Amino acid sequence: MHEVLTDTIHTKYFKNTIEGSLDRFLQRRREQKKFSHEDVTHNIQSVVLSNSKSINQTNHISITLTLDSYINNSIMSKSTTVKQINNFIHGKFLPPSSNAYLPVTSPATNTQIASVALSSPSDVHSAIQSSLSAFSAWSSLTIKSRASIMLKFHSLVQKHSHELAQLIVLENGKNFNEALADVAKGNETVEYACSLPQLAQGKVLQVSSNVLCSDRRDPLGVVASIVPFNFPFMVPMWTIPIALVMGNTVILKPSEKVPMTMYRVLDLFKEAGLPDGVLNVVQGTKDAVNALIESPDVKAVTFVGSSPVAKLISEKCRALNKRCTALGGAKNHLIALGDCDLEETARDIVVSSMGCAGQRCMAASVLLLVGGGVSQKKLLAKVIEKAKEIEKGTEPGQMGPVIDDVSLNKICSYIQDAEKTSGAEILLDGRTWLSEGGGNFIGPTIIKHSSATDAAMTEEIFGPVLSVHEVSTWNEAISIENANDFGNAACIYTSNGGAAEWFTQRFRASMLGINVGIPVPREPFSFGGLYGTKSKYGDVDITGDGAMEFFSNRIKVTSKWIVPKEATVVDHITSNGNGTMANGSSNVDHANFNGRM
Repeated sequence: MHEVLTDTIHTKYFKNTIEGSLDRFLQRRREQKKFSHEDVTHNIQSVVLSNSKSINQTNHISITLTLDSYINNSIMSKSTTVKQINNFIHGKFLPPSSNAYLPVTSPATNTQIASVALSSPSDVHSAIQSSLSAFSAWSSLTIKSRASIMLKFHSLVQKHSHELAQLIVLENGKNFNEALADVAKGNETVEYACSLPQLAQGKVLQVSSNVLCSDRRDPLGVVASIVPFNFPFMVPMWTIPIALVMGNTVILKPSEKVPMTMYRVLDLFKEAGLPDGVLNVVQGTKDAVNALIESPDVKAVTFVGSSPVAKLISEKCRALNKRCTALGGAKNHLIALGDCDLEETARDIVVSSMGCAGQRCMAASVLLLVGGGVSQKKLLAKVIEKAKEIEKGTEPGQMGPVIDDVSLNKICSYIQDAEKTSGAEILLDGRTWLSEGGGNFIGPTIIKHSSATDAAMTEEIFGPVLSVHEVSTWNEAISIENANDFGNAACIYTSNGGAAEWFTQRFRASMLGINVGIPVPREPFSFGGLYGTKSKYGDVDITGDGAMEFFSNRIKVTSKWIVPKEATVVDHITSNGNGTMANGSSNVDHANFNGRM
């Protein structure tokens, strides 16, 4: 910890002073059973400021963030009990009816940090009944009233962002900056939901003589959101805020691997004033998922996760005529032309492929170098150089672990297969991290392939592995990209606008980047893969205007009111009373079928 502190506090005396003060403070808090993040942070700030007159605000913040890890590790290592993560039903945290729990482990240490409830169908039924009972009152509120609660929640998320980020680091393994970004990006969708009173307005149009058409958006009812482990805050926020502001009640099923972040978020929703039953949470695994899907009272289901499960959930919902959007995996391609900016492109490639330990559906996993030549060799060398600089850990700028040993073993098997079976060249081997202590750490890995059909070139690995392949022409590059089964994202690196246009017109993916390796659309643009690929099953997109459409029914009203017999002054001036204007032009509506067969 102390090696990364700023120069103003590098002396041994000052470090010992901080550590001693923190130990005494945390011991008092353990005895009192109080571990307020704000309280602890305030104590750190007091210690730092009282021991260094020269410290500036920037250093003060960096010290606070660095010591956060120390605080959480100290609390977790010295706590005598493991926190139970229960269901949240009608405003109360309730244990599962089975009283069964799964261990939750930190991927950085493989130590147990909590236990999460295993919900049964009866627990899910209780959550559904709570959601049903809350729907009438919640949906009867104006959309502005619902948005005002979300606005308060948005403020609370900002206030507690560091606390939420630390939970993400603890249970997911992201580095601290990535965890903060997880919170910030999720809160962007909350912010978008606050604008729905202006965006979800219906239309009114006179379509014929005395005939008006109008539409409005009505909520669906009870909806379910099933989310993955890789973004504990952001992905739940893709659906919850928009679904709620549109008037639905929501049941969330978090990943059993990372339940702690959303468990804390529930407190913030209550503090913001969300009524009981409007948001319920059921923990668990496939039993909880199946019960949600199969219930006729759940009107829509969203899912983010692996492609096989996304396909299965979509098919189940289709069989029940239930609205569903299910986002699956990805195999995202980066294509670099010889005229790209070497420094910026190399940096972006490494961030895209190695950020979040490669555990995101927008991560780059294939790099196609077009044309060969000196510039492409220089680009590859820069990518390797920058990837080598990445350090192991969860501090800002470092690379954290993958989620569990199953993922770790899967990643290693792809690297081994490329090396032993396919004859690929391992340019940078992340397996060297395996022998450097505990946790599910594997370092940045870069593999150069001679065949575009190698398993690592075509299958989703979901780890910090970049497959590199050289091609001669644009057509060869686009052919390889188009041939993959997924359709999430793709990017072209070039300084030529015509080249960029050529590739973006031909990519077989729905989220495209030009010199942007992680082309995530930001609200109001929606997020989702391409129909007809393994990246997307079901209906519409999951955020932005796609979510507004998904979480509402469009109700269309066509109305006609009989004109009073007393003719108005305007009638006399504009009409001869027989459907003909005074100037002789026709005013007959030939599209009006009222009263006709």
